[in-house]
Amino acid sequence: MVNSTVCMLTEEQAARLREILTARGWEISAIPYARFKASGDHVSVAAYESGKLVVQGKKAQEFVEFVLEPEILHTAGTLLPPGPSPEEAAPHGGIDESGKGDFFGPLVIAGVCVDAESASKLRAVGVCDSKLVSSSKRIFEMADGIRKAVPGRFSIVVLKPETYNRLYDSIGNLNRLLAWGHARTIENLLELVPDCPRMLSDKFGNESLIRRALMERGRTIVLDQRVRAESDVAVAAASILAREQFLRRMAQLSEAVGVELPRGGGPQVKIAGRQLLEKSGPGILRTCAKLHFKTYGELVGEIS
Repeated sequence: MVNSTVCMLTEEQAARLREILTARGWEISAIPYARFKASGDHVSVAAYESGKLVVQGKKAQEFVEFVLEPEILHTAGTLLPPGPSPEEAAPHGGIDESGKGDFFGPLVIAGVCVDAESASKLRAVGVCDSKLVSSSKRIFEMADGIRKAVPGRFSIVVLKPETYNRLYDSIGNLNRLLAWGHARTIENLLELVPDCPRMLSDKFGNESLIRRALMERGRTIVLDQRVRAESDVAVAAASILAREQFLRRMAQLSEAVGVELPRGGGPQVKIAGRQLLEKSGPGILRTCAKLHFKTYGELVGEIS
């Protein structure tokens, strides 16, 4: 019986794995679209340029347990099934967002609808939760693969900072704002894929928040929220598309304001915020930051 395991590696992890296998006498060879292929001890390993690692052979499980997990993955890798589960292969949509926890930049919500064929293509691309992908280059590569796998079956909603701040001022609650964005994305996706029967998302609030925000077209769809929904291939694909668009918009914003805008909400964010205030005054933050964050009050308080 031949076992198979798929996981995602960073470029550094793949290089480290090659070093380990070379030192242990494995046969290293080249195959198309791969960094390397290695064979030894009843196991074949292929590390692809997309970041996907495929482990096959009679002793694949032993390799995963005694080499891959303890020496390479630690907590940074993500083990993936070799193909979609029966639930993932059933027609459904997935939705996820990027930028929710970032002071600078937009909020981006993406939705993807899959079936058995496209779910298999997405798993072949190596699609996983975007939070497990540290390389922006790989995010862009995977996003291209997703668009090819699900042409005309994805939707992206971008709330630029000015729009985000206006909506937050009106709605006054982050979960309600997220529900509004998710509902708009679902409605847009249903225009493209009217027969999508179910939509899955990560749990962030009461399902009724999204249900109330949906319009007539979306009120018939089955909504499903669950913890760690990004393990589902449709939600994972949506998370990649949302992250890609967030990164592109962040680059555009950085160029527009003349300051490199970092992600997150740590010390580097406050440093960039101070540079912006010195350069353009507090009004500039409305165009590039989320003003309900505590960071905004701290920055403005420093100059008042």
